[in-house]
Amino acid sequence: MSFLFPSFLWGLLGLTIPIAIHFFNFRRTRRVFFTNVALLQSVQTNTRSFRRLRHWLVLAARCLFLAALVMAFAQPFKASKSAMGLKRQGITSFYVDNSFSMQNEQNEKRYIDIAVGKLDELLTLFRNATSLQLLTNDFSAAEQQTTNAEDLRDRVTSIKLAQTPRTLDAVYRRQRNLLAATNRGAGHQLFWFSDFQKSTAGDLSRLKIDTADRLFLVPIQAQAVRNVAVDSVWLGTPFIREQQNNSLNVRLQNSGKEAVQNLPIRLYIDDVQVSTASVNLPANGTGDVAMTINVTKKGFHRGRVVFDDFPVTFDNEYYFTLEASPAIRVLHLYGQRSPSDYVQAVFDNDSLFSFRQFTAQNFDVGQLKGTDLVVLEGVAQIAGTLRTELEQFARQGGSLVVIPPSQPDQGSYGPFLAALNVPGLQVVSSAGATPLPVAEPDRRNPFFSDVFQQGFQQESLNMPQATPVWQWASGDRLLTLRSGQAFLTQSRVSNGNRQQGQLYLLASPLSPDYGNLAQHALFVPLMYKMAALSVRPQRVAYTFDDNLLTLPTRAGTGQATDQAVYKLKNKAFEFIPVQRVVGNQLTLELPKANQLNAGQSIEAGFFELQRTDANGQPQTERIVALNHGRAESQMNFYSPAELRQAFAGQANVEVFDSAQDRDFVQVLERENVGTNLWPYFLIAALAFLLFEIGIIRFLR
Repeated sequence: MSFLFPSFLWGLLGLTIPIAIHFFNFRRTRRVFFTNVALLQSVQTNTRSFRRLRHWLVLAARCLFLAALVMAFAQPFKASKSAMGLKRQGITSFYVDNSFSMQNEQNEKRYIDIAVGKLDELLTLFRNATSLQLLTNDFSAAEQQTTNAEDLRDRVTSIKLAQTPRTLDAVYRRQRNLLAATNRGAGHQLFWFSDFQKSTAGDLSRLKIDTADRLFLVPIQAQAVRNVAVDSVWLGTPFIREQQNNSLNVRLQNSGKEAVQNLPIRLYIDDVQVSTASVNLPANGTGDVAMTINVTKKGFHRGRVVFDDFPVTFDNEYYFTLEASPAIRVLHLYGQRSPSDYVQAVFDNDSLFSFRQFTAQNFDVGQLKGTDLVVLEGVAQIAGTLRTELEQFARQGGSLVVIPPSQPDQGSYGPFLAALNVPGLQVVSSAGATPLPVAEPDRRNPFFSDVFQQGFQQESLNMPQATPVWQWASGDRLLTLRSGQAFLTQSRVSNGNRQQGQLYLLASPLSPDYGNLAQHALFVPLMYKMAALSVRPQRVAYTFDDNLLTLPTRAGTGQATDQAVYKLKNKAFEFIPVQRVVGNQLTLELPKANQLNAGQSIEAGFFELQRTDANGQPQTERIVALNHGRAESQMNFYSPAELRQAFAGQANVEVFDSAQDRDFVQVLERENVGTNLWPYFLIAALAFLLFEIGIIRFLR
């Protein structure tokens, strides 16, 4: 038998008090004379023997009462079966998983409520401890300090679901930070209450627990239930035009083991339901739905995909934004312009395009960061900063159209185009050459999918003529000369293993001396198509898992400076994230839960990106849609057997079968703390007290 507070055993010295009272009676006796002495002698003999027995019983009852009471305060317990039993004097850290998956229900009770209830019961084992920690996914500063059981109970009642899931490796490192900062040596114990979701817990086989710590895994015995969530939303075309039908694609994922049949999907644009559809999802599979939308005005529109799926409801709504008719940003860099400036004539008079033009020797390279399509026309040599910036522009996803000068420099253009995946460029002499007709295009090529009307697919076309000034043998041929030589090609510019930008290479200048392509009816749709394909697909939504958001700014290069301050606002809640402005690109860092003020939380929804203008008034530049991460929508959980296998070989890790067991705390106490004996001593003390009262009351 051991004692939790052995110092109370000094109270056993108090047993000398009743003993002294019983053995040392200093009262003087008086002699009383009676006439019948014989009768008095008989009564005195019987009373003295009885009184002696009564006094001894009272003395024993009082001593046993005090001894049992002292033992109860010393809290004796029977040693635990485990060689690494709990040490209630050490630091005890409790982690409660409050991620969104903990809102699942079992027997009409949420997992988070089950965990909180079991933690409240467990605190009875540490009611006198003063070194307790409560940790949640919030990772707040208040959680990095120790407290007592009563304060911990008050904090437990305020636990709310958080949108930031944490890996168990991050949880353990967070707990170890506190344990290491206390400098209290070893003998600490950690408790994890979680559903142990596989998609967020991380690789547990790599998680090594310090042998000086005792870890207890308390799984909320979660079952793999059916759950449907939106995987992604994307547009069928690069941009949206108002007053026209546009296609929106929605991909849904079913993470359950049961198939879903005819799940109704509702689409809202600006809080108005505009479309419905139904989808069939196989078990652990995905399904796509195509919906038609029509917006009536330019600007940003708020969209929502909504469906009903139980019991998991936090991911039944997906937010996204649509920008109707965003201007396609075209930059024209020229050396030798065609006499009629055909490029400007195509783009400058259409509101769909934001057109700028500069000489190749006199423009700010920062303009490239806010450009979709660069038309490089008639530049004699391409070298230095211009070459470097154009190569980087194409590798980062931009589209580049190269129109040659009348006398191109093969020494500069050859390496430049080779770096953009077009090797083997050869300059040919065009002096006195006869223009060659251009062959009809292959109308099955996706590039020409919406260039020609359906009714004219079989009619022969009047094609232009051209005199090439260079030739090459790579790229996807969009147009060829009847001689078989490439006239217009499309090449993908790769960056590592990923294909990024597009390079369009033309064989002849736009001057009438080298053909009539610029005056032909085919020229305008060709340039429009290249501009349309240059638009990077709209990023319609973001998740809280995206640490960094990269957004184009509306301000010009001279306005979007590093001194600009942007903020995100959602209804009454607003915050200023960590930000950086480079050129026309704004990078925002979303705050974590522990970086917000007390009581603040970021909910999924629409956020206005605001910037203060010169008059100090906030101006909304765009709408950003933020959603919860999709990792928690995967309803797969570690079973107790899988947890034991993951921590196999670590004797200081104990896995319980389930927190729902009614005797969970009793089993934990018996196996790791020992059996408390103080209740028995307290009962014994009360019994001895009643025994003394009975002797005094009835034995007279």
